[in-house]
Amino acid sequence: MQRFLRRYAVFFRLPDVVRLLAVVLVARMPIGMMSLALLMHLRALSGSFAFAGGVVGAYMVAMACAAPVIGRIVDRRGPRGVLIVLGIAQPVLLGLILFAGPLQLPLSAIAPVAALTGAFAPPISTVTRTLWRHRFDDDEDRRTAFAIDTVMIEFNFTIGPALIALILLFGTPQAALAATWIFATCAVPLFLLSPAPRYFRVTRDVERHLLGPLTEPRLLLVYATTAALTFMFGMIEVGYPGFATGLGAPALGGALLAFCSIGSAVGGFAYGGMHFSAPVERQLSRFLLAMVPPLALQAWVSSAWLFVLLAFCCGLLIAPSLTALTLLVTRRAPERYATEAFTWLSTCVVIGIGAGMAAAGQLVETAGAWAAFAAAAAACLIATLLSLSLRGRTRR
Repeated sequence: MQRFLRRYAVFFRLPDVVRLLAVVLVARMPIGMMSLALLMHLRALSGSFAFAGGVVGAYMVAMACAAPVIGRIVDRRGPRGVLIVLGIAQPVLLGLILFAGPLQLPLSAIAPVAALTGAFAPPISTVTRTLWRHRFDDDEDRRTAFAIDTVMIEFNFTIGPALIALILLFGTPQAALAATWIFATCAVPLFLLSPAPRYFRVTRDVERHLLGPLTEPRLLLVYATTAALTFMFGMIEVGYPGFATGLGAPALGGALLAFCSIGSAVGGFAYGGMHFSAPVERQLSRFLLAMVPPLALQAWVSSAWLFVLLAFCCGLLIAPSLTALTLLVTRRAPERYATEAFTWLSTCVVIGIGAGMAAAGQLVETAGAWAAFAAAAAACLIATLLSLSLRGRTRR
């Protein structure tokens, strides 16, 4: 334990680390707030959850599709100019949705505006991962940075929805989206005024392929593993509320998701502070394989207390797995594709979670929550097998 604490103490004393972490935590707040705030605001405008859900889906799909293009521009020109343009465009577009009522914006126009809002979303998370790659040359420091980064994303997805829920409790859906708009407006200026831009390195005058990092077979395996793993995430995102609803206690679904997130935060901090002699590829396959039993057991357990324990145990391995995948992208992506490689990772995450949630919804509706957890265990097992291929490629 003393060595563990010393590791973090040394890391946090490195130049600019604490300041960068604080800036990133605040700048990424819209990530955890946007979906729920946008959903509730659009539902209030239209009176339809179906319309609101479709528009939020359009926002996320557009963001996932545009991210690699934005990442390529960042790799070629640096982050400053791109972030300035996006930091102006997205708040303007989001403001149109926020004031759609007073502006009498027709519902037919809201979906394309939302899609543009997603397409112009500043890639703060992706740029942050590139920042850690450039800021740290030591593998141990990088692993610690990426582990803390993953935990901070968990905080964003925990604090963000909680803040929106608090605003909805005392205010209106428009007020919730207004708070999100404030964070989105401040994110880019805060990031650019921090020490972050000075650490970026731009590789110029090098040959680039049209497909960018997708020409790297080793990266394609990392992306496939990520898609399988995040498909599992989408499954449990629906599975926990489905299980709780089946017990007649819908609020338990949120608690189970919270315990899973807490477990992920604990696991991420532990992974960042420990020393591992095994290669990252081997660590990843072990984490994924260890996640299969608690997922499978949730398909058969009916006790709420056991479910809480299993959700926490499953969460313990989520942040370490994501951190290992991020480290593999860092190691295997050429310098000229540093940011674009991370955008493809983010795109795989969005697609995987979205597909998992859609499939789990059908399974819960037709067979019950147990089917979603059984499918989640199968998806995690597939991710494990894919990660074994990563180990094989490393030996060759």
